[in-house]
Amino acid sequence: MQLQSSPLSLYLHIPFCRSRCSYCAFNTYTDLAHLMPDYVKALCNEIKALAASGYKYEVHTVFVGGGTPSLLTPRQFEQIMENLRDAFALSPTCEISLEANPEDLAVAYLRSLRGLGFNRLSIGMQSANPEILRLFDRRHDVSAVANALDAARKAKFENVNLDVIFASPGESLADWAATVHTVLSFEPDHISMYGLELKGGTKLRLQVDAGALPPPDDDAFADMYEFASEALAGAGFQQYEISNWRRQGKECRHNLQYWRNLPYLGLGAGAHGFAGGCRYSTITAPQRYVDCLSGQPPRENHFPLTPAVAKVRLVETADDLYDTIMMGMRLTDEGINRSSFAHRFGQDFVAMFPDAVAKLAALGMLEVLADRVRLSPAGRLLSNSVIREFVSRLTE
Repeated sequence: MQLQSSPLSLYLHIPFCRSRCSYCAFNTYTDLAHLMPDYVKALCNEIKALAASGYKYEVHTVFVGGGTPSLLTPRQFEQIMENLRDAFALSPTCEISLEANPEDLAVAYLRSLRGLGFNRLSIGMQSANPEILRLFDRRHDVSAVANALDAARKAKFENVNLDVIFASPGESLADWAATVHTVLSFEPDHISMYGLELKGGTKLRLQVDAGALPPPDDDAFADMYEFASEALAGAGFQQYEISNWRRQGKECRHNLQYWRNLPYLGLGAGAHGFAGGCRYSTITAPQRYVDCLSGQPPRENHFPLTPAVAKVRLVETADDLYDTIMMGMRLTDEGINRSSFAHRFGQDFVAMFPDAVAKLAALGMLEVLADRVRLSPAGRLLSNSVIREFVSRLTE
């Protein structure tokens, strides 16, 4: 059996929501709350199926996302955590994150989760503007975010992230500035700021396509991004990824696993994973997911695949190069680590792409250092174009 050379990360998907946000294209369902008890049992069975590989893999981060994971009860989380600890060797410093809606976070609930080992929260604030929250079909207001932060601190959570979205239809720079100032007033440990993406099939995309809402404005997007970058830097936050800022030592170690293109397991309906030399995804429909895991877990299992896996793709070198460049370039400080890249692919990054590196460095889009290659501040706004310069050379 080929064992992982670095600790694993685990992503657990909880696909249930009370209502669907207008921008959401994730695998979520608003009418299946009755399925949650059976789903938790199925998730535990999938964890047991991974344990059937016969080796207790080391895990250093766990992220429970959705959907709305904060709809689960402490007892359900207790069952999940018990199975995780039986199946894997969770490191003593394991980062265990919960994605949550602000209206779900009472002190007693959070204290229960803290006692189970959760030590990081990611709260979906999205905006401080009531009109934008209504546009997003969010159920909370800004006071709920304040209450959630207060509850988190009382429950001894010392790493709390706030998620916000900018460049929504009709949003002005003044609207966005007010949201940024409100976020900073809450004193989180980590801030994720994402430009709105109009995914196909979402309510917002349909409204924009129909002309009921204005389309995205690239200039407004750039102005908002630059304003936020300056404001957060002035408040003592360090940017370490294109969309993420943190206080010292509060980076999201789980997401760093993705950006460094390191192995992770995806569990739950519609989850994705990358381990054992393959990328895979699981059954998306929750009832089908429950049904396929309703029996006894297999005695033997081909790690990392479980009975819930629907699609598998072996990762070829060209694919691995693409993923490593695409994800690594998002790391604004770390970038592409030249030593790690050479160890993985047998050649220095600059030597592999001399023309692209020279061109982008001359344009001021790329910084080439002895130990890394990274986007310049100017390159961050045009990161997709920079990445395309390298990716296009993979197909030549």
